[in-house]
Amino acid sequence: MERFFLLVLSGCLGVSRVTADSLSPPVNVTIKEVKANFAVVAWDIPEGDPVIGFAITQQKKDVRMLRFIQEVNTTTRTCALWDLEEETDYIVHVQSVSMSGTSPLSEPLRFRTPKEAETQASKNEVTMEEVGQATQLRAGELIIIVVVLIMWAGVIALFCRQYDIIKDNEPNNNKDKAKNSSECSTPEHPTGGLLRSKFPKNNNNNRLPSVNIIEV
Repeated sequence: MERFFLLVLSGCLGVSRVTADSLSPPVNVTIKEVKANFAVVAWDIPEGDPVIGFAITQQKKDVRMLRFIQEVNTTTRTCALWDLEEETDYIVHVQSVSMSGTSPLSEPLRFRTPKEAETQASKNEVTMEEVGQATQLRAGELIIIVVVLIMWAGVIALFCRQYDIIKDNEPNNNKDKAKNSSECSTPEHPTGGLLRSKFPKNNNNNRLPSVNIIEV
């Protein structure tokens, strides 16, 4: 990408440029951004033109001096104008550049640079808008955080309630178990179970003689 700058005093010096008859001039030439000492020019190229660059002439209103800017080996459709004076009227023309020369001049674009104070005021307005948007985003984030915390608090409270219910039911279950155990117990076996006979089992092989005592 190559860029050339040239200041010309019209009537004193001349700039020779070859005009390509096949090229159409740029269209939709506009100013995208204007500040006190800075501006951005934008344009469109007709479809099919073999464009390899652009050329811009910048001139103050009612002043014979102009600035010539040329840039080749680029496909950009914008150009920054710098070192402008505040509260000054400017006239801009744009041309397309090809291998065979340049196109005719575009329609003249006129614009006026604002005061430095107005530029600062616009910056402050943009800053306030950004602060307002940031505040809205923070408020939304805080609302989401509060909702999540409330949900977690509800879950924890429900868990604690269920735990207390289970804990309160444990003594009742122990009492029921103790009651059932006492109903199955005997004097010989307090812990429950069947009462075993005190007498030994009779053995057919060692049968003892029976004795009958009769009192008179």
